[in-house]
Amino acid sequence: MKTIEEIRSLDAADPLADFRNRFELPDGVIYLDGNSLGVMPKSAPERMAQVVKTEWGQDLIRSWNRHDWIGYPRRLGAKIAPLIGARPDEVVVADSTSINIFKALSAALQLNPDRPVILSERGNFPTNVYMMQGLSAHSAGAIEHRLVDTSELESHFDNNVAALLITQAHYKTGYLHDMQAITAAAQAKGIVVIWDLCHSAGALEIDLHACNADMAVGCGYKYLHGGPGAPAFIFVAERHQNRIMPVLSGWLGHARPFDFSDDYVPAGGIDRFKCSSPSILGMAALECGLDIHAAADMAAVRTKSVALTELFIEQVEARVGEMGFRLASPRDPAIRGSQVSFHHENGYPVMQALIARGVIGDFRDPDILRFGFTPLYTSHEDVFRAAGILQSIMESGEWREPRFSVRAAVT
Repeated sequence: MKTIEEIRSLDAADPLADFRNRFELPDGVIYLDGNSLGVMPKSAPERMAQVVKTEWGQDLIRSWNRHDWIGYPRRLGAKIAPLIGARPDEVVVADSTSINIFKALSAALQLNPDRPVILSERGNFPTNVYMMQGLSAHSAGAIEHRLVDTSELESHFDNNVAALLITQAHYKTGYLHDMQAITAAAQAKGIVVIWDLCHSAGALEIDLHACNADMAVGCGYKYLHGGPGAPAFIFVAERHQNRIMPVLSGWLGHARPFDFSDDYVPAGGIDRFKCSSPSILGMAALECGLDIHAAADMAAVRTKSVALTELFIEQVEARVGEMGFRLASPRDPAIRGSQVSFHHENGYPVMQALIARGVIGDFRDPDILRFGFTPLYTSHEDVFRAAGILQSIMESGEWREPRFSVRAAVT
């Protein structure tokens, strides 16, 4: 097992080490939950204060033009585009992940109007499944939402399926789907493929163009560091954009919103996938995170991600591997995202005990302790110390304290 001196030498040689200083990391906390909520950029409070005090407080309604508030959705979309292998005119930041999933599913049904099935895997993130169910219910059964085991997905690729909605990195385990292979297999059957990038954008190298993706959605508050409830994004390949009449035909998706016409005319290109007025405070915070990413090499981010997750698995298995912990994530880093999950029958109280000791991860039913690794601010020493604290908690039995078994509203 590595020594602390060896671990510190890894951090000393880390090409991303300086990025840590761009984030507000509380003293005494080892934060391993960036796959749920990213750490705040240090630049965010000042930028948001500027928006509140000057742009809103002084310039008021003039800021839509003076500070280009109206251009935020496209401007931030252009900053996300290189992180996901897209062109600037194919990404727009707007609304929430759930709403963008609804937009993408309804768009795919328009592209395949004679196909009644929308397909996904069992155990996908709940909002994805719920949006599918909502569309099906709204159609009075004309649209079928179908969930199948991951191993059976390709056997369901047929000419009844309009859309495949699939998450690149599984939220519980971090399992990575082969984006290029799945997209090609589905498209060979005429299926429109929608990728959920919520647990991968900003943590992995993604190239939507290389795999000829149709659509993708993602959130801004995990690895993109946009803050709680940050705006989401949607990617629509240019070849599809003008073929779609948005079902959520909001005011800002209109070709000429300030004509105030009674009749909806969709804007050209990606702008038609805007719906609601942009959340300016949320956009301002998200831009701070995106500006940090613009300076980072995503290949280096992925290399460090693999190193951190490998180190954590090694340390946990060496220290507490015989205390009921069982790896839930793929062992092969090539098919593992930037997180590590372990099964443990007492996962919830163990995680609460860790949090009380300053190691913040989270818990997912029924028995998964989930740890996210954000290479821009997570160090090798963080990982090493977190495993040591987990060992201390298990050996002392402090996780058995009754307070750690009391379920909170958010786990």
